[in-house]
Amino acid sequence: MNEQNPDELFGTEHVKRYRATDGEVGHAWRGASVLLLTTRGRRSGEERTTPLIYGSYGDDYLVVASKGGAPQPPSWYRNLEEHPEVAVQVGGERFAARARTARPEEKPDMWRTMTAIWPAYDSYQERTDREIPVVVLERV
Repeated sequence: MNEQNPDELFGTEHVKRYRATDGEVGHAWRGASVLLLTTRGRRSGEERTTPLIYGSYGDDYLVVASKGGAPQPPSWYRNLEEHPEVAVQVGGERFAARARTARPEEKPDMWRTMTAIWPAYDSYQERTDREIPVVVLERV
């Protein structure tokens, strides 16, 4: 295996190393924790896995569809809007989940949870006119 610094992993290589080590490499990333989210393509129907910073919220997990403050949401978010049944891996644990966008009344607290983990989410929100969603991953 390549001895690349885990903090520099990104995209496909991050997913591959995370899976191969049950998260030993790739779960901790730049001071945050990362899970793997697998969605089904809304047009292709193909499975796609994305490493995402996450937070725990009761029994659920939270991820943020920021795309760095881009005007359009990330593809994984658009996929789960169409197909909310997802697969999640947190470290060595793999499970099925249902993804949903946080409701308006619960989002402020969830947003604070996520910005405590990754403060840059606030600056990402300032860069875009779209409201960046917090996604709740509920184990099924």
